[in-house]
Amino acid sequence: MSWRIANECAERRFGSAARKQIIMFLADKASDDGSGIWCSKGTIQRHTELSESTVKRTIIDFLREGILIETGRRHCKNGYTVIYRIVLERVTALEATAEPDIETGVTVDPVQPEPGTGSTVNGVRGSRWTPNHPKTIHKPPTRRREAAEEVEDLEAEKILAAYPADRIRDRRTCLRLIASAVKAGVKADDLKQAVIAYAKESEGYTRSKVCFSDNWFKMRRWEKELAQLQADREKARKAEAKGRASLAEWIQERHPLCRHITNRQIEDLIASMLVTPEQVRAAGLQA
Repeated sequence: MSWRIANECAERRFGSAARKQIIMFLADKASDDGSGIWCSKGTIQRHTELSESTVKRTIIDFLREGILIETGRRHCKNGYTVIYRIVLERVTALEATAEPDIETGVTVDPVQPEPGTGSTVNGVRGSRWTPNHPKTIHKPPTRRREAAEEVEDLEAEKILAAYPADRIRDRRTCLRLIASAVKAGVKADDLKQAVIAYAKESEGYTRSKVCFSDNWFKMRRWEKELAQLQADREKARKAEAKGRASLAEWIQERHPLCRHITNRQIEDLIASMLVTPEQVRAAGLQA
């Protein structure tokens, strides 16, 4: 048993009580680096008292999300048992369960009518006012910052609006997770396209297969859709580059099919330096 892995898992949100129960059971079997976990799904089901389908589905989800990885197999009387490792980096990236500590100064008479004297060791005094002094002046937000926050809120609302309406839950948490993803570098338009792609993919799902919005954003399920979007864009880019190369080859060889090349395509080929104006004119086209 690794107290380190167990503590890290205990302090993170996994999206549901069943997921948390299963990961805590696996953490109890792990070494300090998260490795060396071998126990069958039947064993997990008996100890957690969850249904077999829940255990299987959760293990598959953990593998897909990168929280678990398979590192080998261990022979047993029924064949073999898969050996897992908990990926600590993925666990620590999840949302923490604990509220941040808020330092509020003294608790016996928290609001002091007079400024504190602070420490006088080496002649260095403390701050003039206590953190919660009634005369503390808080600067109002600037108009620029307010405008930026309004834009961020509007973008988050648009992204969430693309999620299937019957599966939206805990709007506040969803909007916070969306804003956090955008601040981390994810383009708002890409995230919206990922939501739209998932909505189309899951259209017609039964109740047992749907994923509510708060869990979907919390488990970063949009990463799968983003990866597919990037793959599609790369495929389209390669196809476009291949098409340009073919057009340039027609012009260079003065192929009869050159007459089908449009003026816009010619301008694009010249701008891309795939052909020269002289080659275009030599092929009987207007540069």
